Amino acid sequence: MSAAHLSRIERLKQLEACLPVEGRAERCPDVSRLLDLIGDIYEGASESATRRALQRDLKELVHDGRIAVVNPNGKPLRYRRVMDDPDDDPAVWNWLWKQVLTQAGATLPRRQLDRVWRYLLTTTDGPKLDDSRLRILPDTLRLQSVELHDGVLRAVIQSLIQRRVLRVRYLKPTGERRESDLHSQALVQRGPIPYLFALKDDEDAPVRLYALHRMTRAELLPEVEARAADGFDLDAAIADGRADFGVGETIDLELRVRGYLAEVLRVCPLASGQRLEDEPPDSEFELRVWARVPSTGQLLRWLLGAGDKLEVIAPPDLRRVVAAQTRKAAALY
Repeated sequence: MSAAHLSRIERLKQLEACLPVEGRAERCPDVSRLLDLIGDIYEGASESATRRALQRDLKELVHDGRIAVVNPNGKPLRYRRVMDDPDDDPAVWNWLWKQVLTQAGATLPRRQLDRVWRYLLTTTDGPKLDDSRLRILPDTLRLQSVELHDGVLRAVIQSLIQRRVLRVRYLKPTGERRESDLHSQALVQRGPIPYLFALKDDEDAPVRLYALHRMTRAELLPEVEARAADGFDLDAAIADGRADFGVGETIDLELRVRGYLAEVLRVCPLASGQRLEDEPPDSEFELRVWARVPSTGQLLRWLLGAGDKLEVIAPPDLRRVVAAQTRKAAALY
């Protein structure tokens, strides 16, 4: 095989690899964006010749079914990668699954360091650290992931990528078994459990949340196109608390903290604008903390998990809730 042919194969692979597997049209790259990303792989060509070569490569990849045009009637054309079977490409599978795992926390504030770690773990171009040299550990107990029935996860992901209807057998918490046709909208990982946002059967609303471990069987209907829910946006759904990671009502939180928690909050604020003051010398606590934070189930679980290392001072309603929960827990012992 000629060196030129090998170069073309590698060039097509690089072009394909830099396209997202899924995403809204405005988030998928057009030719100009692709030129910025990988234009240098077309060595020695002028700008116009590089653009023509890139357009030819895109046309070939579309013809081969390896990529797809996201907005066929729009300008400029935008492109995404196609994945018919996740098992065919481990690199694509790993990338996609990492995206699923991180989506649940997508609306939470992120500091620059976290973005650096993610880039080093996932980039296919430039420096990369694998799990043998970089590990990101949770600061809470991580439950073991649920077990999914064979073929369920693959069918769910394919339904999202190919925008096709998913026929599932579903075991409800009541024990009732049902079969439904789901129009997949988005997938989130909430803790150890993945959930699918979907429309059911002929319904136009609401978009419901389905736990994948309750799907005893999932079958893709390749000839039936899934309906897009009117106005559905994953970021908005998460912010509304539908995946238990909502923004919620903002409250002015006031705490007294001590021990390990005092040191943690000095370097890892609860929110931007957090304010700290040392407690008086005769206090049982070390710091007083003020922060504007969303009032969510996550916040309550975090407060309860800190045990005697914090005291909620305000708001009064939250203080009463924490007091009631701690009394109930103490009564068990």
